[in-house]
Amino acid sequence: MASVLFLNICLLLVLSAAESCFLPQSLYVHVPQTVEAGRHITQVNLADCDGKSTLLSVSDPSFTINSNGEIVALQSVSVSARGQTFSVEAWDSTGHKREMEVHLIRDAMQQRKQKGGQGLLRRFKRRWSPPTFHILEEVDGFYPKDIERIASDTEANYSVYYSFSGPGFDEYPTGVFELDRVTGMLRVLKKVDREEINSFTLVTRVTDQRTGKETDKPLPITIEVDDINDNAPTFVGQLQFSVPEQSKAGTQVGLVNATDRDKIGTDHVKIRYTLLSGSDLFAIHPETGVITTKTNTLDRETKDKHMVIVQIKDMNGANNGLSNTGTATITLTDINDNPPTFTKTPYKATVKENENDQLILRIPVEDKDLINTPNWISKFIITKGNENGNFRIDTDPKTNEGLLYVTKGLDHEKNKKITLEIMARNEADLSSTNAQWESIPVDVTVTNVDEGPQFTAPTVTFTVKENVPNGTLIGSYTAVDPESQNSNGISYYKVTDPASWINVDKNSGELRVANTIDRESHFVQDGKYNITMKAVDASSKTGTGTVIIVVEDENDNMPKVPGGSSLVICEKPGELGSVIVVAEDPDQAPYSAPFSFSLTSNNDGIWSLTPFNDTAATLRQIKGLHLGIHDVEVMITDLQGKGEKQIVPVRICECRNGACLSQDRSVSLGGLGILALLLPLALLLLLGLLLAFFCVTKDKPSTFPDGEDCGGILIKSNTEAPGDEVDLITVPSIAVDQVTKGSVKGLAVNPGWLGNKSSSTIGGHSVHENGMYTSGVVTGDAQEYYSGQYDSNLYGANQLNGGHLVGSCVDIDSRYMQDSAFLQTWQTNGRYLHQKLSFMGTEEDGRYADDIIHAYGFEGAGSAAGSVGCCSDYADNNDLDFLNTLGPKFKTLADVCTKS
Repeated sequence: MASVLFLNICLLLVLSAAESCFLPQSLYVHVPQTVEAGRHITQVNLADCDGKSTLLSVSDPSFTINSNGEIVALQSVSVSARGQTFSVEAWDSTGHKREMEVHLIRDAMQQRKQKGGQGLLRRFKRRWSPPTFHILEEVDGFYPKDIERIASDTEANYSVYYSFSGPGFDEYPTGVFELDRVTGMLRVLKKVDREEINSFTLVTRVTDQRTGKETDKPLPITIEVDDINDNAPTFVGQLQFSVPEQSKAGTQVGLVNATDRDKIGTDHVKIRYTLLSGSDLFAIHPETGVITTKTNTLDRETKDKHMVIVQIKDMNGANNGLSNTGTATITLTDINDNPPTFTKTPYKATVKENENDQLILRIPVEDKDLINTPNWISKFIITKGNENGNFRIDTDPKTNEGLLYVTKGLDHEKNKKITLEIMARNEADLSSTNAQWESIPVDVTVTNVDEGPQFTAPTVTFTVKENVPNGTLIGSYTAVDPESQNSNGISYYKVTDPASWINVDKNSGELRVANTIDRESHFVQDGKYNITMKAVDASSKTGTGTVIIVVEDENDNMPKVPGGSSLVICEKPGELGSVIVVAEDPDQAPYSAPFSFSLTSNNDGIWSLTPFNDTAATLRQIKGLHLGIHDVEVMITDLQGKGEKQIVPVRICECRNGACLSQDRSVSLGGLGILALLLPLALLLLLGLLLAFFCVTKDKPSTFPDGEDCGGILIKSNTEAPGDEVDLITVPSIAVDQVTKGSVKGLAVNPGWLGNKSSSTIGGHSVHENGMYTSGVVTGDAQEYYSGQYDSNLYGANQLNGGHLVGSCVDIDSRYMQDSAFLQTWQTNGRYLHQKLSFMGTEEDGRYADDIIHAYGFEGAGSAAGSVGCCSDYADNNDLDFLNTLGPKFKTLADVCTKS
């Protein structure tokens, strides 16, 4: 207990240098496990406290504290292995509270001494877990210094040694602590700075010296560094503040921020703020550091910045506290507490009459407020004398002067002197002042100038009806001399007259109609027509004026349907269409709409007409009409019954999206265009004559006796079976009259179709390869059916170039074979057919669609003639009497061929 008391005395001595009634932060007292009632615990040094005014109290009701600082147990208290803590509070006369914590720690050595007669000591875990050790930072003196002895219960059974590791020994920072291997005494080797490291945790081990084995569990111990007030508070941030001038007392200026590195929650970091200068104008809260104003007389125009010194001191401002000072700059911001003032009064200005947009005066002002702010920028107002708007006043942005302009010319004869009143104010309103905006008078003198004549009024209006006769007097427009106030020697002229409708008398200014006035002219706008006149005096000075002529309307126009295109009715199946007929009349009411629409007697009940609105009617079909353009005669009159019959073209057509699919086109042709049209007509007429010549030409009837062999020239093939192939034959001497469009006509045999196909059955007759078919007309692709049939070698050899004649076997008179003229004709026609058919082979099928084979469908029954095909009569192949009695089939064919 003596060592404990000595430690307490040392702590009290260290903490004795304190302010009035200063208590240490904490005390550690070793006590037995059971503290009996009335036991003295410890003594608190209260030498610096006023015993009469200081109130002491203990938070634990098991203890009490006397006025001399002695702490005594009021009842028996059992202290646990973890110890017990209570606090002592001291209240001084100012109301400030001081607090100290008292830690009761069980004394294990005392426990062992009391139980020394019970044999071997047992290991108590609670002894091997001591409370946190405390050391004071920055302690001067000799080192090493003992902190506390660490002991294990295994010392009673083993010969042990102690060791430890961790920060402060073999980890950063090294060399701060040491542990005696034999005694277990923990020592500090040098000063420790709490602001660098505030606690250390080391692991202690106890080991048997003989076996090297640990005899107890590793013990973590904590060493906390107690704080001393070794750091002065410092400012945080810039000490720059601002406040409007003329602010009320108590207006917040700014907040001073400070910090302290010492332990939080102690008096070492309790900062007190104080103003060392400027306290006559400003104040600072001692605990929060808020700066406020103390007066409402701060004037920026007198002093715009104030420098005040602020002190910050810890220990809540106690004498032993550490402090710092800084200079705070407080800037006064501007308010508009000064109106602009004029430098002199009154102001005078001179201006010539009739001048405009001229600067006549500069008005300087002074303002004490901050330059180039709304509190300083001036704004000038003309409060009196400018009722006619002859003046304006602006502000020069550089000099802040008022600039007075005359905007409309003044008349010396009417006003020789004008007095204006001008007020100067700021863009911002006045604040915190009793001053008012100032006004001054400005005298403006108007000097005389020799002026030109002036019309009696700048603008004069006359009313006239349209279409009045030329020479009609409209009115007169005169001018006077401003000085003499008479019209002597003044001449009048037109300056503008867009339609040349008016004549002006040079001497009197009379206005007469020169040409027909038409209200519907584009020169008339909203019923008004303007001309400009000029008056010239003897000195050639001029004056101008405007004449407005209001043109009254007459009923000189009739409603009409706009031309240019026909109205369109889209044809719909089973429905009769209609269309809206709209009329226009440029006249005004009552000579215009509403219009009356009616149909004339030429309607014939085809159309009906019903009103649609004031200017339109609905024209509706009553009967169905053909497609095309129909002219409808309509009578349209205005409200006064004036109107005429009109032809309304209406187009009836098939439509798509409301528009006709196709429309008639009208083209105007010149002389060359007409000739271009007549030339195809002439060619067509010539072709018609040629065709008529061919059709009226008839062949002589020929008879073909039957029963004799044809001599290989013609072979009977009127069978469905395949025909026989024959050798080359001699060309017969057959008279050919004409060859027209690929057809051999006038032959004394049934004309045949030549081909180069393989044997097949067509139309009831056989066709052999490179043979001839009895078909009447030679048609087909030249390359496929007639290739090489009329080669020049054919005629010299009198054979058909490898082909066969196939058909009804008839005999040909031998005289034809000996007729050279016939042979020449045959040869000529053959060349023509050869060239034509070769040419056809190079063209597309579409151009000569009539010259190729067509497959026709069955036309059906009912015709008296039946089919006109040459091969549709299946009579006796050997009986040719049918050639003399041709039936209605061939008569029908003959009728077709003989028509032009």
